[in-house]
Amino acid sequence: MTDTLRNPILTGFNPDPSICRVGEDYYIATSTFEWYPGVQIHHSRDLANWQLASRPLVRAAQLDMRGNPDSCGIWAPCLSYADGLFWLIYTDMKRYEGNFKDGHNYLVTAPSVEGPWSAPVYLNSSGFDPSLFHDEDGRKWLVNLQWDYRQREGGDRFGGILLQEYDVERRCLIGPIRNIFAGTEMKLTEGPHLYRRDGWYHLLVAEGGTGYDHAVTMARSREITGPYEVHPDNPVLTTRQDPDNPLQRAGHADLVETPEGETWMVHLCSRPLPGTRRSPLGRETAIQKVQWGEDGWLRLAHGGSAPALEVPMPAVMPSAEQRPPAAEQNYAFQPGALPVDFQWLRTPEPGRLFSLDARPGFLRLFGRESVGSWFEQALVARRQDSWHCSAETELEFEPDDIQQFAGLIAYYNRFKFHYLAVSLNDEGDKVLGVMSCHDEWPSGRLDIAEPGVTLAPGLPVRLGLDIRERELQFRFAQGNDEWQPIGPVLDAGLLSDEGSGRAHGYFTGNFLGMAAHDISGRATPADFAGFRYRRRHR
Repeated sequence: MTDTLRNPILTGFNPDPSICRVGEDYYIATSTFEWYPGVQIHHSRDLANWQLASRPLVRAAQLDMRGNPDSCGIWAPCLSYADGLFWLIYTDMKRYEGNFKDGHNYLVTAPSVEGPWSAPVYLNSSGFDPSLFHDEDGRKWLVNLQWDYRQREGGDRFGGILLQEYDVERRCLIGPIRNIFAGTEMKLTEGPHLYRRDGWYHLLVAEGGTGYDHAVTMARSREITGPYEVHPDNPVLTTRQDPDNPLQRAGHADLVETPEGETWMVHLCSRPLPGTRRSPLGRETAIQKVQWGEDGWLRLAHGGSAPALEVPMPAVMPSAEQRPPAAEQNYAFQPGALPVDFQWLRTPEPGRLFSLDARPGFLRLFGRESVGSWFEQALVARRQDSWHCSAETELEFEPDDIQQFAGLIAYYNRFKFHYLAVSLNDEGDKVLGVMSCHDEWPSGRLDIAEPGVTLAPGLPVRLGLDIRERELQFRFAQGNDEWQPIGPVLDAGLLSDEGSGRAHGYFTGNFLGMAAHDISGRATPADFAGFRYRRRHR
């Protein structure tokens, strides 16, 4: 039994949390970017132990990300509950780099997080991070940042927070569009949420960018349209001046109140590898206890503005404890749906990528476009959520030529991956080798470890990898042979938001999984018998 809760509460790639409560049930929605299905919703009854409950965007009419660049797709969803319905607002970002952003904002609703979720209502495209506020008088308001594509001296392209009313009956935005908050000197003002308390409208935003200057700003006004005065002790949450805090990049937050009257803040964070600024687990979700002062402003309950790694256990679970994840997860592939931890990339037509029915007991991947394709890539993977972990699978695959390859992959994006793949060599022998892509501008650098290992024909091959903080080592075995390493020790820190030689950062996290590629266009199948994931302390 313990009286403290340890952060983060959602480990591995789970950024941009939005939280709501329905009775005694709590729900957090997080961004999924290019990974399909869209949006993760976790459920808890105690704010400490969370289970994945739903990924609601499962139909092409709701989400089709084919062609979306890396780190585009679902940005910063907002989940709320009102009028007997869950309301989910989300952005499908179609362009990231450059002066312009093409991000389209939608609304879907459902009576339960398990669905059925409605067809989407298009809202606007003026900027990302949309959020829906349900006011006490029944009116509903959308807030989102305004994207300003113009390059201005000393400025940024985050053009303030826009407010517009949403008409439920007409299913559209109505009335004037108002810019209600220009932000503070930290700039890059985004991630808005509105709350009402004691006659005040409280506006919470993220500022400083999603890197190591990230922060939470609060402001308030008597009128929803403003003007908004900034918190006297702003920022409310940040690690921008706390480089030794284990929870870095703290920002992008949301608030929830318990039935007991406590207020809690969930927020984005990352945990860099020791001695680095590289976070292969991506941006995660943490929670902090906050309290309203006599002056009506919100502050961290433990004081200051830095997030705490451990916080007092919520009153909703005074006699319980936070349960750690299982040390090992063995996934069997049965006809029907994928195990819930797995996702794929971009497409609403997964039947073109994989099948669990074609060969019962196996996951069959149909080799499609090249590794890193923005359209159709047969890659099925789960999040890395521990600095020290292992993954294993068994593969049956008979390639016809060098353009067909399949195997075990550690994948961040098209320019950052390590891939243990079976293919053919020029002599027609089936070989196992390692491919690594290093994120160098403008097109990356693909390293292929030559000559690879010749495999015994007609036998499955077991593929494995071990990650220990910054190091990744592949291994393999056939028949009754013992595991043996293959290829060099690789840089696991490369597979991170910050592990980048490109002009811009990224927003996701490392995934471990199975892949098949056939750039000849013949969709050569590869069969995987199960998948094992193990978390280690060291």
